[in-house]
Amino acid sequence: MSDASHDDRTGVRFERVRMTGAIFDDVHLDGARLHDVDLRGASLRMVDLRGLRARDVWLEDVDITGDVENVRINGVDIAPLIEAELDRRDPDRPKMRPSDAAGYREAWDVLERRWAGTVERARTLPPDRLHERVDGEWSFIETLRHLVFATDAWVCRALLGDPEPWDALDLPHDDMPDSPPVPRDRDARPSLDEVLALRADRMATVRRVVDGLTDERLAEETAPVLEPGYPEPESYAVSRVLRTVLSEEWHHRLYAERDLDALAAGHGERVVPSP
Repeated sequence: MSDASHDDRTGVRFERVRMTGAIFDDVHLDGARLHDVDLRGASLRMVDLRGLRARDVWLEDVDITGDVENVRINGVDIAPLIEAELDRRDPDRPKMRPSDAAGYREAWDVLERRWAGTVERARTLPPDRLHERVDGEWSFIETLRHLVFATDAWVCRALLGDPEPWDALDLPHDDMPDSPPVPRDRDARPSLDEVLALRADRMATVRRVVDGLTDERLAEETAPVLEPGYPEPESYAVSRVLRTVLSEEWHHRLYAERDLDALAAGHGERVVPSP
């Protein structure tokens, strides 16, 4: 059965068609075959490439970020090489994959320390610049708002059982469907201090959780939260919940540092509120 929410063009053939500058948004190309296709300068975001087979490819001056696993280039699985190199570059990175309660406490120590430095760096920029986006990514303020949401979703709701932990400034990921009562105010423009106050409260919650964490609790499952919201009402491994939080905190700080570099160099784009 086809998805009625999409214009179903399954099996359509495009031959000798110029689509330079075209925009594909929420388009399904699973199972598609591309032959003699020019993708120079293309920008791909939130693209599912699992199971991709590419032959006779020119891969040069390419920048890819994302989850890389079992990716073979010219017969070599590059995923372990990438992981080893990233770990070599930053000795704190392997600490984001803890295996016991003490490891989670150490990981949170690292995140608290490194986020403090990132926030101090952000304070050196004019306040308006912290609402600017770089290459369409979230602004610094939006990144902090999203991390408040991540903590509310995974720690306050999934782990601690609060069915509606949300603050009005919570910002879910863009591809998440609207899920009342989760808020999604894309036009909010809180100050840095306002959103940092929320962050401090949520980070203190995580600190209490990891300080009280035991190896036995880490091996348990959460009790399902049955009320509507996010994540879905099911049991989750406590280790998965906390690993998700570590991953969100680690990667979004890297994104924030990358974009602060661009903002400091004078790059960025002003976000205009919706009419």
